[in-house]
Amino acid sequence: MTRYGIHASHEQVHPSALLATVRRAEEAGFRCAMSSDHFSPWSARQGHSGFAWSWLGAALQATTLPFGVVTAPGQRYHPAITAQAIGTLAAMFPGRLWVALGTGEASNEHITGEGWPRKDVRKARLGECVDVIKALLRGETVSHDGLVHVDRAKLWTLPDEPPPLIGAAVTPETAEWCASWADGLVTVNAPPAQLSRVAEAYRDAGGRGPLCLQVHLSWAPDEETAGRIAHEQWRTNVFPAPVCWDLETVEHFDVIAEQVPAEHVAKVVNISADLNQHAAWLHEYAELGFDEINLHHVGQEQDAFVDAFGEQVLPQLKGTVL
Repeated sequence: MTRYGIHASHEQVHPSALLATVRRAEEAGFRCAMSSDHFSPWSARQGHSGFAWSWLGAALQATTLPFGVVTAPGQRYHPAITAQAIGTLAAMFPGRLWVALGTGEASNEHITGEGWPRKDVRKARLGECVDVIKALLRGETVSHDGLVHVDRAKLWTLPDEPPPLIGAAVTPETAEWCASWADGLVTVNAPPAQLSRVAEAYRDAGGRGPLCLQVHLSWAPDEETAGRIAHEQWRTNVFPAPVCWDLETVEHFDVIAEQVPAEHVAKVVNISADLNQHAAWLHEYAELGFDEINLHHVGQEQDAFVDAFGEQVLPQLKGTVL
């Protein structure tokens, strides 16, 4: 059975409002949640970027939902600090946390003042971070010298069972690499053929654990409003790699997105006023084999989306069998 949840977008919504949203989502029938972890939004129009780790403690306490978070150890976060954050939340809320590890984006990581490494270096650095984090969560004392440095680190508060460490991937090549170390895979919505290639690459390489999907969508009672919301909030998010990885500031994203037409946004966001259409899209994703699908309404006002999908979309999806 596919489990459907809500994505908490810290870049777009004040953390207090996000907390109210996930509580409302649980009441509406959403069964899980996923959180972003950014230092900066993608656009000045989005206007927020709360600290995910402190918020997750509040959200886990305020709901009974399991949560995932996508984070990038190695530059903004030392891997020992990431491990400590994971260990503490998992000890307090056993069985309710998964953490996806990725190579990150310059828009969040440049704040340290270090140079932004090439993609191959970032991938190697992430591999070292994965090893460090896993060892620390096993209770080992870790020293390491490489692309990251660790000196005699040990976690003194540990969960009974380490939570799943999930690979984050948008290409089959990255998904195949994640299979060598990850407890599952998370990706973002794309054409079904592309999603199928990513999922198959992970499984064919021996990847274990759940397949998770974050779906960007825009819904409103009328098509014009749904399209306007998507274009206003998400047109900075249409650029493929390496642009999305390498731009450093909100101002950069806003400048290059000035002339992005609405039809380009529709390629990366499911836009419709028809709730049945949204249900059909989600059912198609589930049939590809995704175990968990988290819905990200790209608008800043979340209540109407939560209520409408809870009342009319989620009931259509119950019983979806993988």
